[in-house]
Amino acid sequence: MIIVMKVGSPEAEIDRLGEELGTWGLTPEKIVGKHKVVIGLVGDTADLDPLQIQEISPWIEQVLRVEQPFKRASRQFRHGEASEVVVETPNGAVTFGEHHPVVIVAGPCSVENEEMIVETARRVKAAGAHFLRGGAYKPRTSPYAFQGHGESALELLAKAREETGLGIITEVMDSADLEKVAEFADVVQVGARNMQNFSLLKKVGAQSKPVLLKRGLAATIEDWLMAAEYILAAGNPNVILCERGIRTFDRQYTRNTLDLSAVPVLRNLTHLPIMIDPSHGTGWATYVPSMCMGAIASGCDSLMIEVHPNPTKALSDGPQSLTPERFDRLMQELAVVGKAVGRWQQPAVAVA
Repeated sequence: MIIVMKVGSPEAEIDRLGEELGTWGLTPEKIVGKHKVVIGLVGDTADLDPLQIQEISPWIEQVLRVEQPFKRASRQFRHGEASEVVVETPNGAVTFGEHHPVVIVAGPCSVENEEMIVETARRVKAAGAHFLRGGAYKPRTSPYAFQGHGESALELLAKAREETGLGIITEVMDSADLEKVAEFADVVQVGARNMQNFSLLKKVGAQSKPVLLKRGLAATIEDWLMAAEYILAAGNPNVILCERGIRTFDRQYTRNTLDLSAVPVLRNLTHLPIMIDPSHGTGWATYVPSMCMGAIASGCDSLMIEVHPNPTKALSDGPQSLTPERFDRLMQELAVVGKAVGRWQQPAVAVA
């Protein structure tokens, strides 16, 4: 349930209203929009009469029920306004959101060694990326596949951030590693295989770093938004959703099926920023550029693109990784699409 306050409502009256509703056994959450303040009511509101709430203050414009099961993640909860996730990086604040330029995240699937990760970071930064992605802990289908270097890889990511000023996005797989990952990461990623690890979701929701939540391999959109709800309900409002492809019948030609239709659907359902990962979504580097352009045209807020200096020798996901040279050209191509839809900050910088 949400309470929409009238324009110009006194701060003291909003505070008083929140205190009174708290005595009803509800948790009021104040959301400050561009024009109005909305108070979200969390708790048992099923038997509450909206008219009864309307009468407790002359400054209440209307009281509305949130129909979706994902309350905090629902766009209704913010009275139709999009939220923003602001991440402080050494190069300055970067904002993920519907009304901001597309944020580019790039880098290898896994951190392999210092030379590789620092050089990749320099190249993607020069081409226009805002964040470096790289796995320190890697969930793999096979127990014999490369699982990542763990804590030592986090230190290499920190070295790459020091050298380039890029923000760092890396995955946490186990709640036991959360504190260490959050120490090094600017954004903590919850991967597809952990999307419904509810214990982990509660813990990442209880810490302060922004969270990137990837869609599960066979998750419906409602499953995904309910997973986001766990993080929001635990107290962390800074959640970014990432579509990375889902399992369908055809796995011969693509690794997964990239669901670009999720972008307009999510835009209608939730206020949270939306990222697209076409590298995992297709599994083949040759398809990544087209899906990147399609993702921007569909209205996404961010792209996650795998880049490796030598994909044929990558320890994981080489076939879906772009070379730095191809990433340079792609950023030039994306600048054209991004500017056409009003979502590009500046032309990408060509690298000789």
